[in-house]
Amino acid sequence: MAQSKAATVTQYLSDLPPERASIVSSVRDLVNQHLPTGFDETMRWGMISWEIPLERYPNTYNGQPLNVVSLAAQRQYTSLYLMCVYIDPEGERRVRDAYANAGVRLDFGKSCLRFKSLDRFLPEAVIPILERSSVEALIGSYEAARGM
Repeated sequence: MAQSKAATVTQYLSDLPPERASIVSSVRDLVNQHLPTGFDETMRWGMISWEIPLERYPNTYNGQPLNVVSLAAQRQYTSLYLMCVYIDPEGERRVRDAYANAGVRLDFGKSCLRFKSLDRFLPEAVIPILERSSVEALIGSYEAARGM
């Protein structure tokens, strides 16, 4: 499943094969448990997304909410998009170090952590990043990047 047409998270999960739904549900639960308050869980861009609602911060360049994390079941793997790492080089270093220290092969792009199974996903690398991701920090990083 590349990009879903599901309108709700429940529908997205029910459209997945059971083994994929189990992986996505587990990671979703982790994000919901550790991401600070102030973000809305939605479906956007065909994946589960956590974002700052426009009611809270409407001043975006494209009129879309600011996204902090997204989660998607791709064709061959699961992707956890950590925009909070993209704007935080220290967070990226911590993810890379955690995987190296655990001896687990890391498949990581600018913000995308890819894994085929939960034994390739290290919650201990992701949880501190989620917990440090506040609405205020994301808005501040966004405004700094935009020269506001």
